Amino acid sequence: QTRIDGLDEKIIAMYARGMSVRDIRSHLEELYGLEVSPDLISRVTDAVLDEVKEWRSRALDAVYPVVIFDAPRVKSRDKDSRIVKNKAVYLALGNYMFEKEGRWAAFTRFLDDGRICLTNNAAERSLRGAALGRKSWLFAGSERGGDRAAFMYSLIVTAKLNDIDPRAWLADVLARMPNMPVSRLPDLLPWNWDPGPTARREAA
Repeated sequence: QTRIDGLDEKIIAMYARGMSVRDIRSHLEELYGLEVSPDLISRVTDAVLDEVKEWRSRALDAVYPVVIFDAPRVKSRDKDSRIVKNKAVYLALGNYMFEKEGRWAAFTRFLDDGRICLTNNAAERSLRGAALGRKSWLFAGSERGGDRAAFMYSLIVTAKLNDIDPRAWLADVLARMPNMPVSRLPDLLPWNWDPGPTARREAA
């Protein structure tokens, strides 16, 4: 596949923001009209893994920041009024952290372990699909239908978290399961899955 100047930097920048291989492919195709294979993206990101691991395991300075929120705005309603007003709430997070033993240690845990994310942005992004489609899923037809929908959604999200195309994975799993012994079924789990001929055709 032809390499374009600056493509590696764009891929690494998107990877650093937590985007999956599938998201990076879609983004490059939408913005630049480039059809980039998953193998190429994986090669680019794998090339910096050692540097990422070294950076995450680096020695940290003994810095203990106190985060202060200066007057966040909240909606409030007076007891005898129907009018909702914006009011300022002044608070210092530092005071809250030191009031009870263990809070500060839990809050600063990310300073000692680079694998811990300071924000929950990744979790919020993973819930976006459910939030956007929830109106369509209010009625599952029956409790059993709701259970099946939840089961399928869990499989799809698990595949995405492992940088696997859910459609290709499900097609391959459904094709291979009837002829596979029960003892080998764990091999079809997303984190153990080795794409078979069916999955390669789906990906193509």
